Amino acid sequence: MAYVVTENCVDCKYTSCASVCPVEAFHEAPDRLYINAETCIDCNACVPECPVEAIFPDYDVPEKWTEWTELNANEAEKFPVIVEAKDPLKGPKCVDPNAA
Repeated sequence: MAYVVTENCVDCKYTSCASVCPVEAFHEAPDRLYINAETCIDCNACVPECPVEAIFPDYDVPEKWTEWTELNANEAEKFPVIVEAKDPLKGPKCVDPNAA
């Protein structure tokens, strides 16, 4: 099992999840993060850190985002590892975690 970053991360790129990852499984693309399925140890540390609820175990990814499992697996290693929190991107597609 591995965790998967889904569409809610696009244009947001909150990175507190990456800063708690004990195995450096997160990779940073320009507008989102990916989790490397080969590196992820299924510890769940990242899930409560994500304010936009974009991270799911690969067996529990919502149906509307199932393609994200393959995206993470195929795209993660194309981008550099991220281990420290940065300011969020908050672009035009970002879901506001404080919106009602």
